[in-house]
Amino acid sequence: MIFGTADFFGGLATRRSRVLAVVVFSQLGGLLLIAALLAFLPGTLSPAALLWGMASGVAGAVGIVMFYRGLATGVMSVVAPTTAIASMAVPVLFGLITGERPSIPALVGVLLGLFAVTLVSRSPNDPAAGSRAGSILNALASGAGFGGFFILLKLAPEDAGVWPLLGARIASITLVALLAVATRRSLRPIPGTLTVTIAAGLLDMAANVLYLFAAQRGLLSLIAVLVSLYPASTLLLARYVLGERLSPVQITGVGFALGAVALIAAS
Repeated sequence: MIFGTADFFGGLATRRSRVLAVVVFSQLGGLLLIAALLAFLPGTLSPAALLWGMASGVAGAVGIVMFYRGLATGVMSVVAPTTAIASMAVPVLFGLITGERPSIPALVGVLLGLFAVTLVSRSPNDPAAGSRAGSILNALASGAGFGGFFILLKLAPEDAGVWPLLGARIASITLVALLAVATRRSLRPIPGTLTVTIAAGLLDMAANVLYLFAAQRGLLSLIAVLVSLYPASTLLLARYVLGERLSPVQITGVGFALGAVALIAAS
């Protein structure tokens, strides 16, 4: 659920600061963390590790920019789960197409996870905002970017350790900085937002490290489902920090999410 907490902090930052500034500084925070971890975590540096990582960083940069745009303009409890549906569907389909065959309990867990994300995506707070085409399109584009990020990281050499994440951060920071220059957007954060922005980046990188280790050892079609259940923590934080209400349907969805985790973890 670390992804969900990182998204919550990122959403808070983008509501008070510039989207591209939040992306760049959160990514810089993640870059500092992964640079520090390289000395302690095993892994083999190779061109393939960095190139797959850089490719994933491009996809991830698209995902995070669109995601933060959605969080800044839409309802957090709608944008986060909608993004999760897309980010789950892309790698699950890729895994099944490339020959992954999860066990029967795990497949039931996958279906339960899909159902859970669908339930938590239903927002009672602001139906008009939740149905805005812009917010939904941002969320879907973000989910596609994150799904590509998960797939490309999975394709990196298994002995690479966390080196692909270094390549990913270098590529994503470069891409977003170039985008800011091309569009003449300022990368200066609004005063008072830097701490929460850096916190979002550190949490996001910690979650990426855990995902990469899991993906190197397990089936993408299962790991992607577990990762994409992160909106449960985003919803709970939005409920208790921002006062966004959870409907009985969303609470039921959180329960199904826990059931999905149990089934997949037991397989």
